[in-house]
Amino acid sequence: MSTSARHRARELLVQALYQQQLTGHSAAELADQFAEQAGFASADGEYFQTLLRGILADTSQLDEIIAAHAARDLEQLDPVGRAILWLACYELICCPAVPTRVVMNEAIELAKAYGATDSYRFVNALLDKARQSMPTRSDL
Repeated sequence: MSTSARHRARELLVQALYQQQLTGHSAAELADQFAEQAGFASADGEYFQTLLRGILADTSQLDEIIAAHAARDLEQLDPVGRAILWLACYELICCPAVPTRVVMNEAIELAKAYGATDSYRFVNALLDKARQSMPTRSDL
């Protein structure tokens, strides 16, 4: 699968994770809904499905990691920023085949594209601190 297909999967994941926070939809509902979108064909669908299920199964653990390294309360974090951080933290922990620099760069690019102004700085700083103390896959 191409790099752009993974990037597209990450874009859709941010959208799905954002939507989940607002609507409370399950991973299955979101997977079905996003699979029907026109742009889904250009995404790595298997990667999207796997990460969506994994992230939504572990949001409390991911929130703990984020809270431990954030300079603000989780309640102050906007849903887009939280979605990007969930995705990046999950990839850092559970996707060892994806290089750390790729995860970091993708998160920063997603924050630039979808986050609030300068949110990429917050994402970069938090992930830089968090990646050094990430649990292993078996900890989730």
